[in-house]
Amino acid sequence: MPDMSASVSLAVTHLVPLAKEVDENKVTPGVLGFIVFAVMAVAVWGLMKSMSKHMQKVDFKESPDADAEKARGQADSAAQRR
Repeated sequence: MPDMSASVSLAVTHLVPLAKEVDENKVTPGVLGFIVFAVMAVAVWGLMKSMSKHMQKVDFKESPDADAEKARGQADSAAQRR
């Protein structure tokens, strides 16, 4: 089995003429990083669209609270007595 670093070195030497300057200390995300980012962006977009659709279906109407109505009625009657 040939040495892996030799094949990588050979590949880099063939790519050097294509690049103006190759910095071996520079790390880039590359194609895999872009694909992962794109998949995550599409997933977030889909989740936001789904959440928006579900939130539009919500019809929140607060039911009258019997205890609150009773307390309000007592407060009103006490205020009228004064």
